[in-house]
Amino acid sequence: MAMTGGSMDSLTDDILADIISRVPYKSTCCCKCVSTRWRDLITHPDHRAKMPQSLLGFFYETYDIARFPRKARYFINALAQGFPPLVDPSLSFLPKHESLHILDGCNGLLLCLLLEEGTDADEIQYYVVCNPSTEKWVVVPTTDWSRRAQVYLAFDPAVSSHFHVCELVDSDTWHADGTGTIGDIAAVVIYSSKTGVWSHKADAWTGSSVDIPIGAKSVFFRGELHLCAYDNQLISIDVEENDWKSIHLPETVTIYFGIYLSHGQLHFANIGLSALSIWVLEDPSNENWTLKRYISHLQLFGTEYSAYADDYSVISIHPEDNLIFIVAGHMQTLMSYGMDSMKQRIIRPLGSVSSNRVHCIPYVPLFLESLADGH
Repeated sequence: MAMTGGSMDSLTDDILADIISRVPYKSTCCCKCVSTRWRDLITHPDHRAKMPQSLLGFFYETYDIARFPRKARYFINALAQGFPPLVDPSLSFLPKHESLHILDGCNGLLLCLLLEEGTDADEIQYYVVCNPSTEKWVVVPTTDWSRRAQVYLAFDPAVSSHFHVCELVDSDTWHADGTGTIGDIAAVVIYSSKTGVWSHKADAWTGSSVDIPIGAKSVFFRGELHLCAYDNQLISIDVEENDWKSIHLPETVTIYFGIYLSHGQLHFANIGLSALSIWVLEDPSNENWTLKRYISHLQLFGTEYSAYADDYSVISIHPEDNLIFIVAGHMQTLMSYGMDSMKQRIIRPLGSVSSNRVHCIPYVPLFLESLADGH
C-alpha cells in the first residue's frame, strides 16, 4: 500500500533521509521539489553525505614551457557554466610538497603523486589519496616500479571505505636484465589500504601480449578495474584477488577508444574516420555488446565546428544522462554532446598546451568523512 502524505509526514528526518538516499540521483533532485522540508533535509550537512551525487566537473593540468609556473592545475564545472569553480584545485590541505600531479580519480577520491624538495634522481616521491570534499587524505608509499608504471585508483564507497592503488608495470621495467618489451604489461602491483601492503602478480598473460595505452581511462565497477588495451581487448583486474581476464571489444579500434561507466553499465567509445560509436556491455559474462549510438562527425560538430572532427577525444560519459564530454581542437576545447537532443554545447577552451591531449579527471563529490587510515 502506498504511503499517504500524512504517513510520510510522520516519519522522522533520519528515516526519511535514509529512504531518499536509496533512490538514484535524478530522483533525489525531484525529491527536493516535494516540499520545503524535503529540500532542507536533502541539503542539510547531516544528511548530505548519504545522498547520491552526480558529476560536478573535471580536474585538469596544463604544462607550458613559456610560463611560470610551467605546470598549472584547474577545476572546471561540467554543467554550471559561467559560475566560479565549485572545487578548489589547489588541494592546499595536502602536506607540503615541491610539486603535485593528479594521476587518477575514482568515485570522489583523487590519487596524487607528490614530490618533496630536491631536483636529482633521488628526490622523494609518494602517493597521496585524498577527498577534496572533506579534505581527508592518506599517504601511500611508492614501489620500485612507480616511476615508470601506469597507476590507477580503485574505490567504491558503497562497498567499503578502503581503496586500492594499482600499478601496471611493463616487461621492460619488470625485467631488469633488459629482456623485456616496452609497453607489454608484465605485472600488476596492487596496494590495499585495508592491509597497508603492496602485492604483485606477474606473467598472467603468458603467451599473449597486453599493451595498454599511456593515459588510458579506467572504470572501477563491481570489484574490477576495467581498461581498454590494444588488439581490441577490454582488460578487467579483480583488485582483491589480483586476477586478470580479458574480453573482446565490439569493433576494431581505429583512432581513439575508451571505457566509461554510465547508467550502471560499461560503455565503450570508439572514434572512427567519420563517426563516433558508443557501445554498451549488456552482459559482461557473455561479451554481449550493443550499439547504443552511431554519431557521424557532421552530427557531432555540425558545420561550425567541423574542424574538430580531425582532432578530438572523449573524456567522459555522464553517469546518469546520455551526455558525452569531448576535448577537441588545438585549443583543447571542452564541449558536451547530448545523445538524445543531438546538440553540442561549448563549455570553454582549456588552452593550447602541447601536442598531447589535456588529461581531464571527472569528479563526483563524496561527502563521507571516513577515509581508511586517513588524516
